[in-house]
Amino acid sequence: MILQALTDYYRVLEQAGKIDAPGWAPVKVSYALLLSENGTLEQVIDIQTEQPRGKKMASAPQILSLPAPVKRTVGVAANFLCDNAGYLLGIDSKGKPQRTRECFEASRSLHEQLLAGVDSPAARAVAAFFRSWDPETAREHPALAEHLEDILSGGNLIFRTLDGYVHRDPSVRRAWDAFYQAEGDGPQGICLVTGQPGPVESVHPAIKNVAGAQSSGAALVSFNAPAFCSYGKEQNLNAPTGKYAAFAYTSALNALLADREHVFRVGDATVVCWARSGERGYQDVFQMFFSDFYDETDLKGLVGALCQGNPVVYDETKLDPSMDFYILGLSPNSARLSVRFFLHNTFGGFLRNVQAHYDRLEIVRPAYDKFETLPLWKLLSETVNQNARDKSPAPDLAGEVLRAVLTNTRYPATLLNGVALRIRAEREVTRGRAAIVKAYYQKLAETTKHENPDIPEEVLQVSLNPDASNVPYTLGRLFSVLEAIQASANPGINATIKDKYFNSAAATPAVIFPILLNLAQKHLKKLRGSNAGLVVFYEKQLTELCSRIGEQYPAHMNLPQQGSFQLGYYCQTQARYQKKEEAKDV
Repeated sequence: MILQALTDYYRVLEQAGKIDAPGWAPVKVSYALLLSENGTLEQVIDIQTEQPRGKKMASAPQILSLPAPVKRTVGVAANFLCDNAGYLLGIDSKGKPQRTRECFEASRSLHEQLLAGVDSPAARAVAAFFRSWDPETAREHPALAEHLEDILSGGNLIFRTLDGYVHRDPSVRRAWDAFYQAEGDGPQGICLVTGQPGPVESVHPAIKNVAGAQSSGAALVSFNAPAFCSYGKEQNLNAPTGKYAAFAYTSALNALLADREHVFRVGDATVVCWARSGERGYQDVFQMFFSDFYDETDLKGLVGALCQGNPVVYDETKLDPSMDFYILGLSPNSARLSVRFFLHNTFGGFLRNVQAHYDRLEIVRPAYDKFETLPLWKLLSETVNQNARDKSPAPDLAGEVLRAVLTNTRYPATLLNGVALRIRAEREVTRGRAAIVKAYYQKLAETTKHENPDIPEEVLQVSLNPDASNVPYTLGRLFSVLEAIQASANPGINATIKDKYFNSAAATPAVIFPILLNLAQKHLKKLRGSNAGLVVFYEKQLTELCSRIGEQYPAHMNLPQQGSFQLGYYCQTQARYQKKEEAKDV
């Protein structure tokens, strides 16, 4: 399914002229070897371009459309018209002169084979270069002196004449196309992607730009051990893929990964997305969903219309909510890639799922919080110790949460466990953590179609529910009031009851709350002399909340009950702060 979707996407891009034709690929090139008509090396031209790197500009290789490079393993394999100094010049930079000589001879043989019948000045110049070039004296060539050190660092070289780049010569291009189409000594078979008969590719082109993978590229389809093979087949012959399909899916995926504007990271996964039509507008809107500026009013209106099934126009592109949309997450695994997830739905279906996720996360927001909606990275950061050197969330957790959001299924239990651990360790219920607790149990009840009596619907509200009768929720509210009483009686106190008693109050309230209420009476007594009106206010709150609890406190509270406690504490605290903000505004 993944290869079929990518191959279809390649066809769309090729028809629109947005991607290279079969046999051609974008390659990073640093220098051009200028040849005379008789094949003499006249000059080495630096064709690198200035590109931004952080706040500075730096020289970087230029990306050109060139004959598709081969995927190299440990053997010698030459590329046509573009390669490193070892292959094109025969100059050894790795202390292996014999192997370098073999590389040059392989390159010479390939170019002589392809250019033998090509009648053009550019082809004759390259053929003459390989006939006359002597690798033994290459280092002393005057044309190489200026850039020799950079050339030996591994950058790619190409050929050009006074008439232009050799790879753009029409006769040379026809020779390469004919060679590429005829090449293929693999066994005949039926391609599992296209269903067409033909030679099967034993090694597929490499996939590049996956974060954490090898810079030279990694394999999406790979069989590198006998345990993975069947019926005596070797390598990718176990999953027969035709030459066109292998080139098409790798070219499409490399194009997606090279488009840095539409690639984002979730944990260790590199995520790309695309619409069947190939229009970038779908990618733009989808990625905004996971950005920090989703709060913009215009975007919310646009997404709202799409979620309702209505087409909209964005950046001169008509977006159809019924358009097929694909999301692929890839993780590095040495020289191979692991598929973290692959999802297919309509564009509107994905947007509805993400919008439902944001609706579940909605909870009262502190005045200082700049995020109207919580982006995914912010959500995952709530499971991580922010004082740790590595603030990255668990890789598996990030992928599981994203999959749950996009498919509108239950959140992973590891998300709730991560938040519970951070609350216990830091004794802090932040907006993000409260939102996760609320969303997790809300989705759980929706999925199982059964309300959890320990954390019922009356607890899972956006803001404080003063009429809720749930005892754990009320205990959380009571703890917040007791904390406020202590803060009023002892302004600027360093350690509060939250620092000492929060976790134990949430787990064993029968043991802790009698101690806290006794302590609160002492604080009220101290406060009575300076602010009798505030004492009356607090006493009314204590009386109301204690009357909801009943005669006995629960001896123990399970995890869902502790979630209710945390939500009650958070909402009561935010209600108190909101009243202060309203008083300031008046």
